[in-house]
This record gives sequence, C-alpha cells and structure tokens, in this order.
Amino acid sequence: MSIRSDSIWAPSPSTIRGQPTPLSADSKGERLAYANGKSIFLRSIDNPAISTQYSGHTTATTVARFSPSGYYVASGDVSGTVRVWDCVGEGATKGEYHIISGKINDLAWDGDSARIIAVGDGKEKYGHCITADSGNSVGEISGHSSQINTVSIRQQRPLRAMTGSDDTSLVFYHGAPFKFNTSLRKHQRFVYGVAFSPDGSSIVSVGADKNIFLYDGKTGEAKSDIGSGEHKGSVFAVSWARDSKRFVTSSADQTVKIWDAEAGKAIQTWRMGEEGKVSIADHQVGVVWPTGRSDGLIISLNLDGDLTYLSEGSQSPQRVVRGHQKNITAVAASDSKDSVPTLFSGSSDGRVCNWDIPTGTAAYIDGPGHTNYVSAIATAPEGRLYSVGWDDCLRSIDPSANVFTGSATSTDGQPRGVAASSSGFAVVATHKGVQTFIDGQKKKDIQFKSMSPTAIAANEDLIAVAGDDSSVLILSPTSLETKHKPESLGSVITTLSFSADGKYLAAGCSNGKIAVFNTSSWEVAISRWSSHTARVTSISWNQEGTYAVSGGLDTNVFVWSVKKPGTRIGKMNAHKDGVNGVAWVDGGRVVSVGGDAAVKVWKVERLS
Repeated sequence: MSIRSDSIWAPSPSTIRGQPTPLSADSKGERLAYANGKSIFLRSIDNPAISTQYSGHTTATTVARFSPSGYYVASGDVSGTVRVWDCVGEGATKGEYHIISGKINDLAWDGDSARIIAVGDGKEKYGHCITADSGNSVGEISGHSSQINTVSIRQQRPLRAMTGSDDTSLVFYHGAPFKFNTSLRKHQRFVYGVAFSPDGSSIVSVGADKNIFLYDGKTGEAKSDIGSGEHKGSVFAVSWARDSKRFVTSSADQTVKIWDAEAGKAIQTWRMGEEGKVSIADHQVGVVWPTGRSDGLIISLNLDGDLTYLSEGSQSPQRVVRGHQKNITAVAASDSKDSVPTLFSGSSDGRVCNWDIPTGTAAYIDGPGHTNYVSAIATAPEGRLYSVGWDDCLRSIDPSANVFTGSATSTDGQPRGVAASSSGFAVVATHKGVQTFIDGQKKKDIQFKSMSPTAIAANEDLIAVAGDDSSVLILSPTSLETKHKPESLGSVITTLSFSADGKYLAAGCSNGKIAVFNTSSWEVAISRWSSHTARVTSISWNQEGTYAVSGGLDTNVFVWSVKKPGTRIGKMNAHKDGVNGVAWVDGGRVVSVGGDAAVKVWKVERLS
C-alpha cells in the first residue's frame, strides 16, 4: 500500500469585518495567493481545485505577495514575522525575518524581486525595508503615528514607495535605500489601499472616507480626486489593469467598480448580493486585477470569503469560488456506491458545504443552518443528511436540493455526535444521554447517570455509544435498551465507526490507539492499530470493510488493513493543528479535514 496527495481544496481567504484583505496574483496571472489561519495558499485561478499550501508560519498569517519574478512569495503573520519562500519547487523557506513587534498588515516587493517593505501594527516602529535574501536593512519606514495598513513600491527606477495608515496620512519615500520624502493628508479617515500603476506613472489611494485620490508616481504630488460620492461605503482595496489606464476598487457598499484614471469616472459597476438588500456578508474587502492575463479577469473577495470572478464588459460573474474560512470540524461522504459520491463538511462557524468530488467545487447548504460549531455530520442510506452543532440543534439536509429542510430540532444538551441508521432513525449523543429522532420528532431518549457519552455510531440493527468512563454500550435502535457491553478499553473512546457490512466496530481512543470489535462476539478482533500519538478524532471504512482510515490530533492520517493488522501507511502532518475528520469516498481515495480549513484528497494505491 501507499498513500499520496491527490489534491488540496483550499479554504477561502480569512477576512475581518472593517479591514482590507490582501490578494496577490502572480506575474503570469495563473495563481492567487492569500492567507488563511496559519497557512498560505497558492490557488490556481483557472482551476481553483488545484492549490498548494505553505505551513511554515507558527501564528496566524495575514498577507502573501508574489515576487515580480514569480519564483518567490513573501508572507507575514500576526507576530511580525515575514517569511520568504520558494513557490515553484517544494516550498522551501529562503528566509525568516522579524520585522515589527506586532501584526504585519501588508508587504510589497520591488521590481527586482530583491527588496521587501513590510508594514503593520508594531510598537517601536510600524514597518521596515529589508533585502529578500538576507534580511539586511535597506531603508527606514517613518512618518506615521499609527498602524500602517498598506504599502506599494514602484517597479521601475528611480524607486519610490508609498504607505497608508490609520493616522489618515500617506507617506512618500525615495529609494533605495528608502527614506522619508513627504507626507500627504488627503484622506479624512483610515487609508486602506495604495497602489502604483504597472508603468510607474501614477499612484492611487483609497480609504474609509470613500474617496479615491491619484498622485504622480515619481514625485508623489497629488493629481486629482476621483469619483467623489460614487462609493457609499469604505473603499477597502484597489488594483490596476495591465495598461495602467484603468483600476478597480472594492467597497463595503457591496460594489466593485472599474475606473478610467484619466477621465476620473467609473466605467463599470457590479453590485453583489440581492438587489436593494443590505448584506454585510457581501462587503467587498479585497480585489485583484491579474496583470499577467489578457482576458480582463478581475477577482473580488467578500466578507464571507467568496472569490467572485468578474469580466470587464459583462454584468454577470463568471463564477463564484466558495469554501470554508474556519477550522473544519466534521465531514461525511455519501454512500460510495453512488455513481458520483458527494462530500459534506461543517466548520466551527456553523457553515456546511457540499463538495462535488470530481471537480473539487463547493456550494453552501442553503437556508437557516447552524449558528456555530458543527460537531458532527452523518449520511443516511436513503440519502438524507443529519448535522448537529453547539447551538444544541439537530438539522436535516436534503442533498439533492442542497438545502436545510424543516426546522431545527432541539437536543437535550450539547451534541457529541450524530449517527443515522438504515431504518430511518437519526441518533444523537449529548453530554447527558442518547436520543432518537424520525423526521425531526423525538421518539426515544435515555440518560446515563454513571457516564457521559463521548461518541456514537449506528448501523441497521445496532447503536454503539461510548462514555467517558472508557465503556462501550451496544443499544437497540428501537428501545435504546442495552444489548451488549464489550470489555472496557482502558482509555476514553473518542470516535466510533461501524464497517459497511456491520462485521466490525472500530473504536478510537484518546491515547491514540484503535481497537476493532467483532460484532458477532463483541470481542476485540484487532488491537494493533496504535500509531497515533494523540487523540483519534475520526475513523472511516471502505465499502468492503477491508480497510479503514483514521485521523488524529497528532496531525496524521493512517490507512489500516483488517487482513494484515500490522500493516499500515501514513501521511504525517496532513493538517496543521490536527485532523478533525476523515472519509473514505471511493475505492482508492480518502478525504481528510482539519484545523487548517482545507479539504485534502489522498490517493491510496496498491490495495490488495
């Protein structure tokens, strides 16, 4: 057996309300770079299901920028560290430099791919200029009295740079080495974005005062005030077209606008969301106009993390790329006997996504769903889907319509898990006990005095529930009476999973070990699956019941054989911050999700 990475379905960019989110496109216009969690993702623009992940940062990342050469990426995080790394090969780190004692908000490369200016919210200073290969100082960023939100460097000589800050000022620098030249106070509120045109002749600035200003690219002198009153909300981001004659802005008024720089007028406007309805989720917080493309593609980012592909001259978006923004906490696959299996995932912010496995594209489950942490998802044989969350609710989902059905059903406590039996039951384990539901109506419940449930699984004839006293109880699905009580495993069981044929029940423990019970005798049939070094979070079987895949908080994914219990293959460091769920989607592919908000597909080869 062997396991290899098949694809990474990247999360959406991390966003914060009222703050800009930097997006960067490479010089060829083929890839997009952005930050999510502690990782940086480089995502194909034409095929968003293809992406690579850089996980060298140890704290939350904030910004990533491609070098003009296209060989390197510089990325920053909340600790004030900038890392320069190879984006063509294996992602090797070229340099790690501590810039400021606080969050990095933005950074920029010079035209030689040799110098970087990084800015943010420091204590002693708000930014610094360094060489990309050694981190040596090549200038000083000064003139601001508050955090710097944005920076841009002229790509031609003589080198120039501009920064924008919360102190409402813009500072113009001459370089290299970069040094203060002049301070400009055109904006009345926070400055969110500055950008030099590709030919270096102009600079544009945008901010929370809804205004747009143009400056001379060589001298920094103010040239014009553009489109006063056009935007009705803060302008978060700006990006130039390759011809240096037009630029695009994105705003909290839910609009994206293309501007003619010379005429000073908006020549096209897109408004996101429902017509006439104010939607905070549709605030446009980032935008990029990839200069390496000839098709005029513009990519805009909203507060929900959706990447909208816009084309100049067309009012309708070409496509919308969706996904999770937060830690993915639950995953389940539809019956793998289906011709086209479907994957469902839930995250800590309550978002539930439906993934098309052949294309790697995601769609949100429509309708009022969970309001916070989705703790488990289960698929029923008849096609229905059940989810539970820390809003103490059970929800039913119709996968064919991609919508939550019915109303939320309250549980008697915080759900620990959900399972679906082939007889139509939804079984929920809470911290108090077990409840069964049919069509949203509670049918049976049982509470335990001596233990609190930690995991649950069900098949056609049985319900298995594990407790915090290390016990496993086998219950009748109709009466919830205890039918069997297998021997204690000596460690708290954190996940349970029946094989598809019902012959085995796998139990993953908090100490990293997995035991497999034979359901005919309830004796431990396999006790040698013990390679995890931390809590096992999820187990999933293949359709034949001959192999199982597991994931744990040790960040690892393992595939196990029933016939050869001592044989296993693993993928170490599969997910930064731990693996939260695994699913076997078809004969040779498994899926894992975790704390990095990414969905990863693994190809398992040479299964006997």
